Amino acid sequence: SLDGLSVFRNTGLERVKPLEEDIEFMVKEYNLQRPEVGKPGLDYADEIRRLGKEESIPEFMCHYYNFYFAHTAGGRMIGKQMSALLLDKKTLEFYKWDGDLNEIKDKVKNDIEEMVAEWSRDEKDRCVEETASAFRGGGAVNSYLSGGQSPH
Repeated sequence: SLDGLSVFRNTGLERVKPLEEDIEFMVKEYNLQRPEVGKPGLDYADEIRRLGKEESIPEFMCHYYNFYFAHTAGGRMIGKQMSALLLDKKTLEFYKWDGDLNEIKDKVKNDIEEMVAEWSRDEKDRCVEETASAFRGGGAVNSYLSGGQSPH
């Protein structure tokens, strides 16, 4: 049931508010027009919502894990490089965390492992089999954001 996912709400990994602040900063600072959400983002959001509606928890958790842990690993390094190149070394809010990020990641990772320990072999397989879809969805968004230049 979806109730089992409640432990993954308000973990400290959420990036909506910081991302919103960064978009507002860039719109004002660089006199940009705020873009609409592109088709890849809308399509990927629809896919995630579909998994939730169908209560496809293993598949959903694959996307959750790949999304959040990508932002806390390589995403931070990329953000630092882009900040140095494009933003006069300003650290965007997206890359700031309330609390110790390693502690937050450890808690979420432990919560995931506790959930997965209860899964059947079939559920574990379904989660693993969803990996390509998670990379496709995230890759399509990244490619869109980079003007179609992403190797994903």
